[in-house]
Amino acid sequence: MTYKLPFSLERPDLLSTQSYVGGQYVSAQSGSTFDVIDPGTNKPWAQVTNNSAEDVPSAVAAAHEAFQHYRTVSPRTRAQWLYRWDSLIREHKNDLATIMVYETGKPFAEAIGEMDYSLSFTWWFAGEAERIQGTAFQPALPNRRVLTIKQPVGVAVALVPWNFPVAMVLRKAGAALAAGCTMIVKPSPETPLTALALAKLATEAGFPSGVLNILPTSLENTPSLSEALCRDKRVKKVTFTGSTRVGKLIANHCSDGLKKLTLELGGNCPAVVFDDADLEGAIGQLIALKWRHAGQACITVNRFIVQSGIYDAFIERFKAETAKLVVGHGADKGTTLGPVTTPRGVDRAEALVKDAVSKGAKLVLGGKRTNPNGSEGYFFEPTILVDMNAETQVSCEECFCPIAAFYRFETEEQAVKMANDTPMGLASYAFTRDVSRIWRLFENLEAGMIGLNTGNSSAAESPFGGIKESGYGKESGKDIAVSEYMVTKTGTFTVDGL
Repeated sequence: MTYKLPFSLERPDLLSTQSYVGGQYVSAQSGSTFDVIDPGTNKPWAQVTNNSAEDVPSAVAAAHEAFQHYRTVSPRTRAQWLYRWDSLIREHKNDLATIMVYETGKPFAEAIGEMDYSLSFTWWFAGEAERIQGTAFQPALPNRRVLTIKQPVGVAVALVPWNFPVAMVLRKAGAALAAGCTMIVKPSPETPLTALALAKLATEAGFPSGVLNILPTSLENTPSLSEALCRDKRVKKVTFTGSTRVGKLIANHCSDGLKKLTLELGGNCPAVVFDDADLEGAIGQLIALKWRHAGQACITVNRFIVQSGIYDAFIERFKAETAKLVVGHGADKGTTLGPVTTPRGVDRAEALVKDAVSKGAKLVLGGKRTNPNGSEGYFFEPTILVDMNAETQVSCEECFCPIAAFYRFETEEQAVKMANDTPMGLASYAFTRDVSRIWRLFENLEAGMIGLNTGNSSAAESPFGGIKESGYGKESGKDIAVSEYMVTKTGTFTVDGL
């Protein structure tokens, strides 16, 4: 079945619906396809190749063959291809953002924002390609010298989520390609088309066939296809962004082959706001952080832990700003809060609100499904719950929906304990004018990333990753992200006469 596109592109050929393997568009061996659904209307608008585990060997073979040459390409050439890729993506970012709106539901302005954020990775890793260096030093034993070199690990696999479909591809592929690895990307079933467009532009930028491959698949086929990729002996590195539950499965798949693995998993992120905080500054930062992509970001705030002296005032200001949000289709002018991306997200939001209210929380804004302009999309009102307690599901699980939950605290010690009372440790935030307290919170909050008087700590130059059950390994940052795709080889030499 062929669907009529609900939008137009400046460059229509960027919209490709087949797998991209070895520099060619190919169909699945089964010939099957799956639908891509617009979250703002609940209507399909494209059909994409539905790969299964049986399509994995040929894709890995293409990437493995390409690696034999790509690993020898000079860092300068890899950097030039990355810069050219960056340039082409910038040239076509409006088209890519348009596709993203209809895949994810996020407002167009947010999609453009993701494009700009995403491009920081291609630019950064183009520079990193030429900053890969080994070492030379004199060891303890006499007449010896030790050298180390870094070499690309081999074929890498990226299992990426739907909430930031361009950023997650470029953050992973940028580092892998800079290191000299080839890559297979399995995009989320909700967002395959942006990934396919990026691969097309990579080839146009000069990357050889097979260096970047895309295997779209349906929700039903995702578990078996992902496992096949993880277990293929030719795959040497896997990077996954997604839930903690699935991350543990991925780790198990990779353990048999002792593969290098980076896991960026779920978060239950707290924001601690003290009485002495810049109230307006904190509100501005946290409003943007909380409602971006309808609360569907791993580093968004689940729990607002506010000191009692400003608790009521903070909630009133937060409520007033939240009430200004305009809920609607991402392509509609004026929309500032789009739908959640999947129908499961609406069901989950309803269940979380019901659970919190049943355990004593007060609902002060939102709390139910909505259908702007009669839409059948996956819309949920921006929701504020106050006077929360630790027994609620919101307190111990990742929300991934437009719910802001507020908790009251009295002392710094109590706040830190509440913030750390979660098995996850991706990001935490703190707002205070007390410099000594800032340093204590940096030391004491249990998270891989700490935002101090800021609501956004993610940048290409900053290491990104969590602790505890939020995963391990880092993406972004100087040296460390590219090193995740490399192995260090040590050479020890005996030198006469030294």
